[in-house]
Amino acid sequence: MNFLQTIGRTFLKFLATCGRLTIFAAVAVSHCVRPPFYPRIVLRQIIEIGFYSLPVIGLTTLFTGMVLVLQTYTGVSRFSAEGAVANVVVLAITRELAPVLAGLMIAGRVGASMAAEIGTMRVTEQIDALTTLSTNPMKYLVAPRILAGVIVLPPLVLIGDIIGVFGGYLVATYKLDFNPAGYIKSTYDFMQFMDVVSGLAKAAVFGFLITLMGCYHGYNSKGGAQGVGAATTNAVVSASILILCFNYILTELFFAGK
Repeated sequence: MNFLQTIGRTFLKFLATCGRLTIFAAVAVSHCVRPPFYPRIVLRQIIEIGFYSLPVIGLTTLFTGMVLVLQTYTGVSRFSAEGAVANVVVLAITRELAPVLAGLMIAGRVGASMAAEIGTMRVTEQIDALTTLSTNPMKYLVAPRILAGVIVLPPLVLIGDIIGVFGGYLVATYKLDFNPAGYIKSTYDFMQFMDVVSGLAKAAVFGFLITLMGCYHGYNSKGGAQGVGAATTNAVVSASILILCFNYILTELFFAGK
C-alpha cells in the first residue's frame, strides 16, 4: 500500500501545482490588460529578451540551416531528388526548427535569468517591500515580462527563419553546387504564407510559456540561495518541456488533415 500511497501523493501534488500555475497565469494575464501599465519596464524587457538574444538565435538558426541542407541532400540524393532540398529546408525551418530552437535557447537564457532575478527578490524580501509600498508585484514584475515575451519572440523567429534559410542557401550553392537562382526560386515557389504564420504563432505561445515559467518559479521560490538555484533549474526544464508539448498541439491545430 505504501507504493500506491506514493503514487497518489505524487499525483495530488502534481494537480495542486497545475492549479497554482493556472491561477498564477490567469492573474498575470489579467494584469497584462488592466492599467496601470509600465511601458518603460516592458521596453527594457523587450531589449533584454529580444535584442540581446539576437546573436544566439542567429548562430543557432544559421548552423541549423547549414546542417539541414547537408543531411537532406544526403537523404534525397539516394532517390535522385536533389531538387527537393530547398523545399524541405524552408518547410522545416519555418514550421518547426526556427520556433522550437529559438524557444529552447530563449528558455535557457531568459527563463533562467527571470527565475533567478525574481527568486532573489523573493528570498531577500524585496517583493514584500513592493507590497508595502502599495505596488502590486504581479503588475510590476510579472506582467511586463510576459508582455515582452509575447511581443518579441515572433520577430526573433522571423529573423531566425531568414538566417536559417540563408545558411542553407550558402551550403547548397557554395558546397553542393546548386544553381543560386534556381535554389531561391524553388524556395520562394514552395513556401506558403501559412508556413511562416504558424511558426510565428508558435513563437508567441512559446514566449508566453517561457516568461510564465520563469516568473512563476522565481515568484514562488523559497529557501535562500538553494531555493533560487532550484527555481532557476525548474524554470528552464518546465519551459522546455512545455515548448515541446505545445509544439505538437499547435502543429496538430494548424496542419491536421493537410
